[in-house]
Amino acid sequence: MSETTHFDAILFPSDGRPPTIVQLMTSPMPANSRHVAYGVSAGARMPHPEIHMDYIEDNLGPRAWKYQLVEALEGMNKKFTNPYIVFYPVVSRDGMRFPVNKIIKDFQQRGYSEQNAWRGNIVVAKYRDSPFSSMVNASMADFPLLKNYFLTHPAPTLPSQQ
Repeated sequence: MSETTHFDAILFPSDGRPPTIVQLMTSPMPANSRHVAYGVSAGARMPHPEIHMDYIEDNLGPRAWKYQLVEALEGMNKKFTNPYIVFYPVVSRDGMRFPVNKIIKDFQQRGYSEQNAWRGNIVVAKYRDSPFSSMVNASMADFPLLKNYFLTHPAPTLPSQQ
């Protein structure tokens, strides 16, 4: 088995460029990873969305970003067969806040709030059973569902924003 594996993911650039498909690199996850400690299987793979995130602290690896699982949209009575993982940056190189993600701000229109804005480049991957052990390729066909999600969900509040 190869050390690195790639999956198609969707990048929502913060500068307003249209979303695009990018290659999300993954590598074998060390047994002492914080994700394995939370019940992720031993065959799990560590994604590297930081490669696609501008201004992120380079030396922190997975500690420079967080993720949120999207298993269903509001009003759905069943979960997605292939849910999503939304990766977002949390530690910048210079300690400043990441720029507001203009494309997601445009989705939200009147519902936009500066305090709860998605910031930086957002990378969205897709998985089958477990977020870190069964990733699958995303495509632009996933875009309408993700747009709906961002339309109705503010960014997670980071400890420094509370």
